[in-house]
Amino acid sequence: MMEESKEEAEAALQKKYSSIVEQLNKRHQSRSDNNNESESSSSPAFESTSSFLTRFSNLKSSIESQLTHSHSVSSSDPSQLKPQFEQISTSISHLQKLVAENSYFLPSYDVRSSLKTIADLTHTLETLISQFFPKKKNKSGELLVGDFRGLEVGKFTVSDLNSCEVRIIGCVRMLFVHRLKDSRVYVEPVMGSVYIEDVEGCVFAIASHQIRIHAATKSDFYLRVKSRPIIEDSNEVRFVSYYLRYEGIKEDLCGAGLDAETRNWGNVDDFKWLRAV
Repeated sequence: MMEESKEEAEAALQKKYSSIVEQLNKRHQSRSDNNNESESSSSPAFESTSSFLTRFSNLKSSIESQLTHSHSVSSSDPSQLKPQFEQISTSISHLQKLVAENSYFLPSYDVRSSLKTIADLTHTLETLISQFFPKKKNKSGELLVGDFRGLEVGKFTVSDLNSCEVRIIGCVRMLFVHRLKDSRVYVEPVMGSVYIEDVEGCVFAIASHQIRIHAATKSDFYLRVKSRPIIEDSNEVRFVSYYLRYEGIKEDLCGAGLDAETRNWGNVDDFKWLRAV
């Protein structure tokens, strides 16, 4: 294969990430066009980007301080850990909302970097939760149904399953999946993000705004996703369009802001490769 020039590579990467959070881009297209008319550092886009980065950095530092503080809480008063973790989770959700609301004018690099920061903070929190509140022995060979119709569920976690089938009915805002083997997970539309880690031989049918996949092997992903799926340290994974069908799915997709088919299920970004580049 011929080596691309530096200019061609940069142009390809810019094109690759230009469609993140497509609905927000459309909603604010006229504002974006106005910002693009001026390329000076005093333009509204520059000022907005600078303001966003400052707010993002401050919130990130606050969350990191909360995570550090949880270690001292665990030794002095473990009973306070659960509300502490809930507060951190809420802060991460606010950080995610900040990115979503401002992504229409941000450079693609800042969007990618911000999403990775959110995923890393989430992973740190989940690691702490697993450390202080270990899960029970893995379930095996079971049908597990979570019915959340009519409920407000902020975060839901599926973990430690072997040869199980999981059905999540109703809407959750964030979904975390850890340590699954030879299992199938069918999920109705998710309002926010999905984080999947350490899965092997699994099948997922998921509709969400964002999805990040880490350490997945020999697994299939049937997706309807607003931004490009992100994978890392994964191999033998396949992606295709979301196929889940049930009565009322069109209304649920619309309610979750996922009624437009972006075909991003086929535009997968490998963060390990991007860091190498």
